[in-house]
Amino acid sequence: MNDDCLKLTTYFGERDRSEGRLLGDQLLDLFGGNRLQTSILLRGVEGFGRLHHLHTDRLLSLSEDLPVVSIAVDRRERIESLLELVLQVKQRGLITLERARLLSGDIARVQLPEASHEATKLTAYVGRRERVDGTPAFAAVCDLLHRSGIAGATVFLGVDGTHRGRRTRAAFFAANADVPMMVMAVGAGARIAEILPELGRMLDDPLVTVERVRVCKRDGQLLARPHELPATDEHGLAIWQKLTVFSSQAASYEGRPLHVEIIRRLRRTDAAGATSVRGVWGFHGDHAPHGDRFFQLRRHAPVVTITVDTPERVAGSFQIIDELTAERGLVTSEMVPALRAMSAERHYGGLRLSRHSF
Repeated sequence: MNDDCLKLTTYFGERDRSEGRLLGDQLLDLFGGNRLQTSILLRGVEGFGRLHHLHTDRLLSLSEDLPVVSIAVDRRERIESLLELVLQVKQRGLITLERARLLSGDIARVQLPEASHEATKLTAYVGRRERVDGTPAFAAVCDLLHRSGIAGATVFLGVDGTHRGRRTRAAFFAANADVPMMVMAVGAGARIAEILPELGRMLDDPLVTVERVRVCKRDGQLLARPHELPATDEHGLAIWQKLTVFSSQAASYEGRPLHVEIIRRLRRTDAAGATSVRGVWGFHGDHAPHGDRFFQLRRHAPVVTITVDTPERVAGSFQIIDELTAERGLVTSEMVPALRAMSAERHYGGLRLSRHSF
């Protein structure tokens, strides 16, 4: 399969409820019931939303409602058919839609467009117990990416999700062997295109997406500024923008963890929100893949921080991120064609896809 698809991402609080049930359970029931190709629920470690309330695992009083991110991927028509149902259960937080290519089955080499400073984001969805020649699949994928000269990759362990429509979730007193994992990598389009067939042969049931991104910074070096995007497309539909910072718990700025300082600085501004999610494995640059042994959290675990906003506010956020990543970190920029933000006070944005060539 090589299809156009949509990635539906929702950002909300761990304790958010709908009709008396946790919102995360409601959404994953919806994704599983409609047999989406893949979905994953990730628990964040730090973040804030439009009201700028801090959610963090560093303070006991604030750790009971951590940020949560759900990601669901399928063909465009299948995702669009679910949007009204998602809006019925999700009435707070942020929803985004992004275009991608979905690859599965016998993956052939594809042509990935690449211009100066442009790159490709590859995301592979695997199971926790999945193996490649006795090695955990997520580690085997990272080893392949590292050997191939890809700029970096981060592995996330989900707490719930679906694979080929089958629901898998973590639970106490269970092996959690089928809990979904997601490997997110950024690299040159030509190199990623070369390894896609090998990646497809490596995995038993591959599900991979590829998306266009711009690498703005790498290890303190400014390569390009975020895309200069208009506020709307030619039809008046709003255009949004995403910045992603790939770092680690060991990265710091003036004694604070880098991701904590990014959240703290952005929260002082009019930024719409930001979320940090901790990975369990990964690599950046020449460093060998590493992470958490037996999934115990350690300071060298990778961390990814995401902010989505208007292009105008993203330009201001990038100035802050540029300062904080003066020595380390990978920073990328992407266009987001649709966003809807919701709170008790107001709703704004929409889920009609804008279009803009750049």
